[in-house]
Amino acid sequence: MKIALAQINLTVGDFEFNFHKITSCIKKAKTKNADIIIFPESALCGYPPEDLVLKDSFILTNKKYLNKLKPYTQGILCIIGAITKNSGKTFNSAAVIYNQKILNIYHKIVLPNYGVFDEKRHFSPGDSLYIYEWKNMRFSVNICEDIWQENSITKQLRENAVDLLINISASPFSLSKLEDRRKILSKRAKQANAFIAYCNLVGGQDEIVFDGASKIISPQGKILAMAPQFQEKLLFFEIEKGKKNKKNLSIRISPIKQIYQAIILGLRDYIRKNRFEKVVIGISGGIDSALVTALAVKAIGKDKVYGLIMPSQYTSSGTLKDALKLCRNLGIKHYTLPIKDIFNAYKQTLGKTILLGKQDLTEQNIQARIRGNILMAFSNKHNCLVLNTGNKSEISLGYCTLYGDMVGGFGLLKDVYKTTVYKLAKFINKISTPALIPKSIIRRPPSAELKPGQKDEDDLSISYVVLDKILKLYIEENLSLKEIIQKGMPARLARKIILKVDRNEYKRRQSPPGVKITNMAFGKDRRMPITNKFTGK
Repeated sequence: MKIALAQINLTVGDFEFNFHKITSCIKKAKTKNADIIIFPESALCGYPPEDLVLKDSFILTNKKYLNKLKPYTQGILCIIGAITKNSGKTFNSAAVIYNQKILNIYHKIVLPNYGVFDEKRHFSPGDSLYIYEWKNMRFSVNICEDIWQENSITKQLRENAVDLLINISASPFSLSKLEDRRKILSKRAKQANAFIAYCNLVGGQDEIVFDGASKIISPQGKILAMAPQFQEKLLFFEIEKGKKNKKNLSIRISPIKQIYQAIILGLRDYIRKNRFEKVVIGISGGIDSALVTALAVKAIGKDKVYGLIMPSQYTSSGTLKDALKLCRNLGIKHYTLPIKDIFNAYKQTLGKTILLGKQDLTEQNIQARIRGNILMAFSNKHNCLVLNTGNKSEISLGYCTLYGDMVGGFGLLKDVYKTTVYKLAKFINKISTPALIPKSIIRRPPSAELKPGQKDEDDLSISYVVLDKILKLYIEENLSLKEIIQKGMPARLARKIILKVDRNEYKRRQSPPGVKITNMAFGKDRRMPITNKFTGK
């Protein structure tokens, strides 16, 4: 049996675009004499459709395009994800179509309701597993989470001597996900004693990036074929019943390369799918804005990236020089707009009423907001998306200014810790000839440069290396203060960091969306109340 896995990049709600991509794959699969073509979860409408599912018109459009697909299935079996409704219940479904007829519709049984998933809000669970006879093979179909959980499904497959399990999926990327999938798919294949054809979605959707990596698994749990991560692929593989397969593909990809690819795809799709064309970035001469600018150029090209350099009286000559050098290295159009006069105008206007006494955080925030205002003015006038440059370490602590350096339509580093920022910068330089990010930017101690002699680690009273360890224990692993101290972290600093994280939920709630990298990204993964007196000791 020749199988085609259609790992494709779809857009939520763009039925016509998705339909043409799907039918194009079917035509290509026919030219390769494929017996079955398999598409990802909710392929017709895109995933996740979220509350669009609550609109009757959305469900009817799903049905319209599902019927419209039938003529293309002459001579080829098509397994495709769609949203269906029956007896007042809405289902996340997989349609089995052949020779212009819908033979059956399977409804997802296990509905995930954690992290980025809210499927119990939108769907009813199915209750039936179906076995099909095709080309002298017995196969079954299920959807994403159905294969992740220990349940009766695998037992039924084994009892029915199924040769092939088809799993259509929309499994989001996070750093551990590639290996997690390998383990679970290998385990299920051995439990069911069956091949698994796993077809995953690829592409960016808001904060989520789907990384693909669709694959064929042998009954012995070995990877026989795999599509690449982060790119579209129509993968063909011929399954031979009863054949012992010794092949086992290696899937070792460095974490930094995966993060890099996820950010590039997430940004490119956010821009394309939301009909933006250009981006603008505030370039300070620091590591975060340098990395964001380099990533933007890699994602959409230098001609679509603009840089605004906005020095103040506290900006060092070295920092300004590095900002200009970065722009020249990347070949982007850039403008230098000093903010000293604007800042002085603020002080003159507010000096007798608001800015009384010695300078403090107020004056620092005013500078950040001046820069944010300039970026938004450029965005409005030139129809550019402002890219936010804040990293996860800063956002965790609230070490950022509302309506200042927090402005922007999309945050590339929102789920990237400061220590990982440095690793990404070095990775970009490694894969680029010549190096794009000046070494002096990477070496210089990070500073907001909003007052004389300012250094981030002085303000925070902790190094980013130790800070990121504490943040990961508290945010990613959900440990209490006591447990974090038991892990060897300094008690006073850990207590201070946790307090800062808890107190700044109100800021994070107002931050732009950004690419999800970890298992606990702010927003859909980690959802904490703003008003909260629990200390988590």
